[in-house]
Amino acid sequence: MKLSSTMQGDAQIIVAQEPRIDAAVAIQFKDRMKAETEQGEGRVILDLSRVEFIDSSGLGAIVAAMKQISGQRRMELAGLTETVQKVFRLTRMDTIFAIHPTVEDALGKQV
Repeated sequence: MKLSSTMQGDAQIIVAQEPRIDAAVAIQFKDRMKAETEQGEGRVILDLSRVEFIDSSGLGAIVAAMKQISGQRRMELAGLTETVQKVFRLTRMDTIFAIHPTVEDALGKQV
């Protein structure tokens, strides 16, 4: 599972570089997220704009990544495709995460 990470102000932006977060990559995704977020402060914005499909394992990995972020950091989501957004809505995970249309929107709003 390829992820890229950059800092913009107080926000760490992590971009999922793969089109799927499913059972085949869920553990790898969770491990990579932990490695990316172990150090640092501020917000974590997970950009899912390149992800076209997510299953329950992928959703579980995103929740696990949120839980393993330490201290006062919080994880927000941005750029959900229609299919991915539907999964978050159907599972009511859209009530757990702050979800922004784009990374730019997330950076403009302090949740």
